Amino acid sequence: MTTGYVWNTVYGWVDTGTGSLFPSDVTAGLQPISHHLAHPDTKRRFHELVAVSGLLDRMRSIKAVPAGEEDILRVHTAQHLERIKAESLQPKGGDAGDGCSPFGKGGYEIAALSAGGAIELVKQIVAGTVDNGYALVNPPGHHATRATGMGFCMFNNVSVAAAYAKTVLGIERVAIVDWDVHHGNGTQDIWYTDPTVLTISIHQHLCFPPNSGFREERGEGDGYGYAINIPLPPGSGDAAYLHALDRVVEPALRSFDPQLIIVASGFDASILDPLARQMVTSAGFQKFTRRMLDTAADVCAGRIAFVQEGGYSPHYVPYCGVAVLRELLGEEFVDDPYTPIVATMGGDVLLAHEAAAIEEAVPLMAQL
Repeated sequence: MTTGYVWNTVYGWVDTGTGSLFPSDVTAGLQPISHHLAHPDTKRRFHELVAVSGLLDRMRSIKAVPAGEEDILRVHTAQHLERIKAESLQPKGGDAGDGCSPFGKGGYEIAALSAGGAIELVKQIVAGTVDNGYALVNPPGHHATRATGMGFCMFNNVSVAAAYAKTVLGIERVAIVDWDVHHGNGTQDIWYTDPTVLTISIHQHLCFPPNSGFREERGEGDGYGYAINIPLPPGSGDAAYLHALDRVVEPALRSFDPQLIIVASGFDASILDPLARQMVTSAGFQKFTRRMLDTAADVCAGRIAFVQEGGYSPHYVPYCGVAVLRELLGEEFVDDPYTPIVATMGGDVLLAHEAAAIEEAVPLMAQL
């Protein structure tokens, strides 16, 4: 089993400013703080644990190459691209689009390298030079819509990679499975009318963005039925997410029959994350990965790429990520130092209201 791995040092140089969520503002009582919630240290720490654990030596390093303008313009408007480029030249950079997603000078170059890292992983997987892979890219992408960035996202990395696979590599059907705790609104927006890309988002209901990610959002025109949302109640843990994969995600993938699966892999559903209220453990993420690998083996000859999205606990994200990588490599799960604590907090039992919420999403597969 050969697992590809994408990381570039400048992914750890993303400048998210001195605010916590909103920019610092003395008039509003918002103090500056050295670690924004989306500070890149969380992903840098993930990579460093990969290195010291020995996993890095067992994977094939894939060099990230910046996405070209033509790659970005397949899924984003020219106006969005030009604005990001222009603000990236300013002495203090700019904002992705929502007023709370700052980036520093040169942010465009890092964002293009993030999207390009996703492309390079997909290229290797489609070519068969690796069996699966993980792109630990930064900034994330799944909130970036066709016309704007938001939610710490500048360009939609998974969509840039999916469009490249379709346009350049000849892949006809791509499925994007998003288990980031926040709704993959940008990915949904980009593919909302396209029946060749199935988007599935499992997220905490109404966590972010506001008023987004309802089951009723199913696509439009030819794309109707190819957007599936599985909003889960707060407090959902390993058992609920596994039930959602078993009842909705796996059957939907088998019905759609993609040639490539891309997983938007956020770790903010973890039990220690500050930006959500879910209870997933590192062992849960390992089991999710196993489900996805087994499904990919059956429906698309194992072609599956994992691309990093969110995750804001610098303490726990590295262990969740390593759990996924161990499964990609076919290695046994290893308890992390937090297991004795988080394993006792609940989330390992499917509750009735969680199961009911998932059952309401089952009929969404009828159009596939």
